[in-house]
Amino acid sequence: MKRATIIQHIRYRFDNLMSKGTFAPIILLFGTAIISILFLSLVLYLTGAIPNDKVLGIEDTSSYNYFEVTWVTILRTLDGGVISEDPLHYGFLFFMFLSTIGGILFVSTLIGIVNSGVTRKMNDLRKGRSFVVESNQTVILGWSFQVFQIISELVIANENQKDPCITILADIDKIKMEDEIKSKVADTQNTRIICRTGIPIDITDLEIVNLNEAKSIIILAPEYGDPDSIVIKTILAITNNPSRKPYPHKYHITAEIRDPKNVAIAEIAGRDEVQLVIFDYLISRITAQTCRQPGLSVVFTELLDFSGDEIYFQDEPKLFGKTFVEAMFSYEKSAIIGIRKKNGKILIKPPLNSKIEDGDKVIAISEDDDTVVVSGMSEYGIDPGAIRVAPKYVPPKSESTLILGWNRRAPLIINELDNYVWPGSKITVVSENAVAETELSLHCSDLAHQTVSYWYGDTTNRGILDELNIAQYDHIIVLSQTDLSDVQSTDARTLSTLLHLRDIADKKGHNFSIVSEMLDDRNRKLAEITHTDDFIVSVKLDSLMLAQISENKELKTVFEDLFIAGGPAIYIKPAENYVELGRPVNFYTILESARQRNQIAIGYKLQENKTPSKEEYVLAYGVIVNPKKSNQIFFSEGDKIIVISEEEQMG
Repeated sequence: MKRATIIQHIRYRFDNLMSKGTFAPIILLFGTAIISILFLSLVLYLTGAIPNDKVLGIEDTSSYNYFEVTWVTILRTLDGGVISEDPLHYGFLFFMFLSTIGGILFVSTLIGIVNSGVTRKMNDLRKGRSFVVESNQTVILGWSFQVFQIISELVIANENQKDPCITILADIDKIKMEDEIKSKVADTQNTRIICRTGIPIDITDLEIVNLNEAKSIIILAPEYGDPDSIVIKTILAITNNPSRKPYPHKYHITAEIRDPKNVAIAEIAGRDEVQLVIFDYLISRITAQTCRQPGLSVVFTELLDFSGDEIYFQDEPKLFGKTFVEAMFSYEKSAIIGIRKKNGKILIKPPLNSKIEDGDKVIAISEDDDTVVVSGMSEYGIDPGAIRVAPKYVPPKSESTLILGWNRRAPLIINELDNYVWPGSKITVVSENAVAETELSLHCSDLAHQTVSYWYGDTTNRGILDELNIAQYDHIIVLSQTDLSDVQSTDARTLSTLLHLRDIADKKGHNFSIVSEMLDDRNRKLAEITHTDDFIVSVKLDSLMLAQISENKELKTVFEDLFIAGGPAIYIKPAENYVELGRPVNFYTILESARQRNQIAIGYKLQENKTPSKEEYVLAYGVIVNPKKSNQIFFSEGDKIIVISEEEQMG
């Protein structure tokens, strides 16, 4: 084998040095220039070629020294114009000409190296690979169209924070991320958004966003491939990083898991440092509850987003020693729904005679944390004569539910509905998805209260919808066909089905509740022309949950308690069951009426053509959460009361 020559070795070393970036070439250039100047000055000094001339600042050539000669050479190297004023001493001019030519080469090369270095640095910055020197920031790992909703919510949550920051790490070009955020998030207010390009499952890339200084971490499931496996790998990359936070310090990680079967392995990976939002469970439970109580998704959305009213934990020494009922009536502008015990246990709708002890916190629905303030009122203006006696218990009848469309959450929705309906109920599923019938036989074969039948057909086909005899169904659920890759195409199919259903309802004169799942919240406005009773924007609700838990991990327990069947849950009930219709009452009266039924009233739902007090903020479908309790209102037929109760049938 041929051995490398000395020239090749030198060239190899030179190439390695030049590849080390801007600093090494500059050092090499300066070193070469200094050696050249010193050598040229030495030759000039030894040959005595410097003329005796005042222009040079040297009057006696016998008195000059080597350092003065070097200075003269440096001046000619840096400024080529100086040579034009030199005397016609040909030996001196020859050496100065060489110095000037060297200076031109030196300066031009230096400019080129600096320009190249600046360009390289700009490209590196554009790639988003620089280290993030931030602390107490929220870090988002991954990218999907949920990120815009999450950023919008975090911006609202950060309004009263000093210099808040959100850092995003995703395998997307930094400039592209910044442009999309700018176009889809209207106003970031005082929150700074920092984007970095990297792979969240790569330990080295995670170092860029300075996770050890982050107050919380949100992991998004990607829109491609196997999203849950990416989330689990990201959790492992954080918790098992050799440079991670030293124990006992822990990360506050909020992660999204799509498929419930992956929850166990994700919990093993994250241990007690991760709070999991199980997307399919969340949406299936909300869908099952909302289809039987239109308007309920609006209540959930209000509690989950940071605008309007949300849930807070508040320490209130004035309530120590008092009962939970006394706490309920102690707040004019907040609705008390539970207690967070000093040992960390969270109780939603505890026994009403429970004592609030030192160290406990009340759990309140309020506009902001600084509005959870004891009112100090001793008289509540309760009208006992307006309170109605709870109606006699009437066993509910069996129900018929129609599910149009299919996605992976359909079996979960059907099984969740089984917790609410009466025996003898039935469900009909219509879909052209080839796997739907097989999935039904695998996952919905042991239902306790309902039977399932399957129709194969296109839910956008009017002929098939006419054949179904829509009038026989009490509830209709329209699911998004999420196997389609395009969100807008998916929502367009859903809109087509809704338009057909509304037309059938108008022509048949039959009212039934229609609840539809949408993917893009912007399409809700378009769908309002169908007069659908409620919309579940699944991606939005999931994003809101991630944002809320990232700010306070204890909220996960609160939301799980409210969404799971069998525990305290949110119900919407007829107003006439609580107060006399057409009679002015305040919300303290409604709160007392609900208390007599062992319930907590948190709001009401008005018919859409009614106008409440100007002080109240009305949500979609006439829903008002946490009204000011002293305001009076007239209830009429069709109005509803929103309560937290253990049993749907009671009251």
